[in-house]
Amino acid sequence: MEQARRLSRSKTQGGIDLEQRFSIRRSSKLRVFDKFKGSEDNKFNETFLLLDGDAKGLLSLYEAAHLRTRGEEILEEAVDFTVHHLKHMVQQLDSPLQDQVKRALEQPFHLGVPRIETRCYISSYEKDDTKNELLLKLAKLDFNYVQNMHKTELHEVSRWWNELDLKSKLPHTRDRVVEAYLWAVAFHFEPQYSKARVAFTKALMMLTVIDNTYDNYATVEEAELFTEIMERWNIDEIDRLPDYMKIIYRLILSVYEDYEREAAEQGKSFAVPYAKETVNLICRAYNKELKWIVGQQRPTYYEYLANTLHISCIYVVTTTIIPGMKSVSNECIDWLTSNPKIFTVAAKLGRYLDDLSTHERDSKQGQMVTGADIYMKQHGVSMEETIYEFVKLAADAWKDVNAEWMTNKTNCVVPKDMLEHVLNFARMSEITYKNCQDGFTHPEKTYAPWIRALFVDPIII
Repeated sequence: MEQARRLSRSKTQGGIDLEQRFSIRRSSKLRVFDKFKGSEDNKFNETFLLLDGDAKGLLSLYEAAHLRTRGEEILEEAVDFTVHHLKHMVQQLDSPLQDQVKRALEQPFHLGVPRIETRCYISSYEKDDTKNELLLKLAKLDFNYVQNMHKTELHEVSRWWNELDLKSKLPHTRDRVVEAYLWAVAFHFEPQYSKARVAFTKALMMLTVIDNTYDNYATVEEAELFTEIMERWNIDEIDRLPDYMKIIYRLILSVYEDYEREAAEQGKSFAVPYAKETVNLICRAYNKELKWIVGQQRPTYYEYLANTLHISCIYVVTTTIIPGMKSVSNECIDWLTSNPKIFTVAAKLGRYLDDLSTHERDSKQGQMVTGADIYMKQHGVSMEETIYEFVKLAADAWKDVNAEWMTNKTNCVVPKDMLEHVLNFARMSEITYKNCQDGFTHPEKTYAPWIRALFVDPIII
């Protein structure tokens, strides 16, 4: 508790100090912000903070408050307070602090993708008069070195995708290999995860083909047959499928033949049955959704949400990268098969953000089963009220992700990089569906600048 008292008494030192120290102490569940409450009304005491007018201090408090969990009203008030003051003072600030504040208001650091935030911070730090030139040069060299590795991997997965020629064979599928690789880098950008990124990208492209087939092309009868045959994982069943589905089935079997081989080489064969079951699970969920749509059935929102959580890519891509993660043990697989809460709340966050971004498009396309429509009709509320509620649900889901992330840090069975993997899924969902956009479907609106910054343009030394 003495650590908490010292932190509560201290003023920020160097802008980012407070959120760093707060994050460390939050891992130990210390109530580090209780000191910021007023003695009489238990509310956020802005005069006590002595931060009014101190942009660095306000920025640090703003960033730190995004690690909040449910019931931490003091941090809710801290966000409102800091946003109000930072917006009013941002135009009067000098660079690079002005750049940092603008970036934080647009994308809080904790909610941002690490590789993207690294790129932004290097550009900002370069403008700092007090910068360490040697450190800056080292950061640039390191960024460019890793970027070259990413370019090589992107070339590899692009060649794999182009050789499949699915663009001409399955014209209903989206060609999103670069965007899929961006997801892989968002999850794990470090050099040691090279194999994991390649496997991740292939799995996500496979899921894109499956998604587009169930959503936009397959009949109910074809989808039912495909779902049934997927359960068997047997090439001898392929002749029962329509020609276009044979291509998809071969793709899936090929991806998992590579997976089994890599898993065996890395001593991770124990993950194979679980990995295949996640694919079965997602096919069953897509099949159920298609039946709802074609049958013009309207499930309850709870039924809809429970089914769409299985459609989340988080389960498939998590198992796919296991051979490329040395830290994952058999015990970790047991933990994964227990459907830990951190996965559920991260999948919920992705679903709420997805529904916010796609409800208008899906309704126009005649999609009967959209989360927004179901919620609106079930609760008898307007679309505006539904959107407001989904924004609230997404905010609460972030708090749950934070809580589970901190709780599981003390779980010796769960590797740190697995927890970061789930946290980065939440972060990439935030980026993808920011401002009610769908970056994966329309990459030119949100992904394009980051694709260029991360994979095309090196940092000038």
